[in-house]
Amino acid sequence: MPKKVLIDCDPGIDDALAIAFAHGRPELELVGLTTVAGNVGLEHTTNNARCLAEFYGMDVPIAAGADRPLVRERVLADQVHGGNGLGGVVLPAAATPVVDRHAVDFIIDELAAAPGQISLLAVGPLTNIALAVRKEPRIVEWAREFVIMGGSYTRGNRTPAAEFNVLADPEAAAVVFDAGWRTTMIGLDLTAQARATADVRGRFAVLGRLESELISPILDFYGRHPQYREHGPAVHDACAVAYALDPGLFTTVPARVDVEIHGRFTSGMTVTDFAAPAARHNAEVATVLDAERFWNRLLEAFSHVATRMP
Repeated sequence: MPKKVLIDCDPGIDDALAIAFAHGRPELELVGLTTVAGNVGLEHTTNNARCLAEFYGMDVPIAAGADRPLVRERVLADQVHGGNGLGGVVLPAAATPVVDRHAVDFIIDELAAAPGQISLLAVGPLTNIALAVRKEPRIVEWAREFVIMGGSYTRGNRTPAAEFNVLADPEAAAVVFDAGWRTTMIGLDLTAQARATADVRGRFAVLGRLESELISPILDFYGRHPQYREHGPAVHDACAVAYALDPGLFTTVPARVDVEIHGRFTSGMTVTDFAAPAARHNAEVATVLDAERFWNRLLEAFSHVATRMP
């Protein structure tokens, strides 16, 4: 039976690739997409999720969630993802509406209906997840596993200390890490090992419209950002999907992760203590990726999507 996954996201260039990855793997069953403000505002992230789903030929419910952090002013990453979140790529308008439920209620309802069966993947700011935990703490028991793309055990990308998804709502991240489940943290140290180099991108040439109309232009835009020019853009969010697909692609180390919410220069930092006693561990932190197998799995998924697009 396919493994059920629910993705909370803020599409976003790398989110777009992560969604295609999940859709293209028969081992995974995507039961829903929930959206949050992050890379761009909620109106764009939700519209992008809808347009991507129709572009890929997906039939999946989409629920819109939080349009701002729990307590802070909104922080966006449009300088990395473009004003519309997809590097200026404009997909055909989507006809399918979002479901008539807030993302927080959708997450709770889906996990409650299938306890222990759904892997919850969060690849944007953690606002929706924190609100869901506060509203229904039992989701930490109902989720089969909880995987985030976020954080870092060394340095950040938005600030020297903080990775963007955590920095965008550190109070939410603190709630999530302290919720009582074992969070799998796929952070920057890991995702930097998944770079779309020229060699990797050359393998995408067989993907037809998927490559020419979406993957190539969004990676061109993404790759112009200074942090990606030398080694190619990192496909951060796709790594969280890869973990749900095959944890054997990763080396993880148990640790205690706390989120800094007060620091003048370190707000949003995921303070990672690999030497903490086992009783205090609240995370599995990914440290090493089998990059060759990762790209093979991703290309197989993209090929599956490309041959079944409408």
